Parts: sequence; C-alpha cells; structure tokens
Amino acid sequence: MDTIEPEIIEPKTQQESQATNKYGLLALSILFDAIGMLSFTIPAIGEFSDVIWAPISAMLVYKMYKGAVGKIGGMISFIEEAVPGLDFIPTFTLTWIYKYIIKKGAV
Repeated sequence: MDTIEPEIIEPKTQQESQATNKYGLLALSILFDAIGMLSFTIPAIGEFSDVIWAPISAMLVYKMYKGAVGKIGGMISFIEEAVPGLDFIPTFTLTWIYKYIIKKGAV
C-alpha cells in the first residue's frame, strides 16, 4: 500500500512577502482611485461626496505610504479630491508608482 507524504509548505521569504504586500497595495490604490472617481457618475451629489472623500483619501494615502511619501501624497490627495474637476487624477496609483518604481530607481 502506498503512503501519502504530507506536503511541506515552505514559509515565504521576506522578499516574497514584500512583493505580495507591494502588489496588494497597488490593488488597494486602484480601488481607492476608482472610489474617488465615482463622483463623476452622480452629477449633483458627486461634488458634495468629494467633501467627505477628500479627508478620508488623504488619511488613507498617509497610512498606506509611510514617511514623507505618505505625508506629501496625503496632502496632494486632499487637494485633488477637494478641488472640483480633478477627480480623474489617480493619486493613489501615482503615489504607488512613485514609491515602488521611480523612487527605487527602476526608471
């Protein structure tokens, strides 16, 4: 009779864990940018919703991207959401690109 050997699951290395976290952060960034752009779909209520979303988005950018990148990104996100007509700018995703591509020297 054949025996079945249990599969040993190797723990993720720190590099693999960081890569998973990095792309999870990108997915959240795209989701939050989509939420910020929803005000275009509801003409009258849309700009009012930006008054509520602006401080929330600023706080989310600040918490997601620590340090100076988070602080500056949070300020930019607040301004982008608070000023009418700028909702098309994907601030969360641009912050991710800056942190993980431009700042790392990959470009």
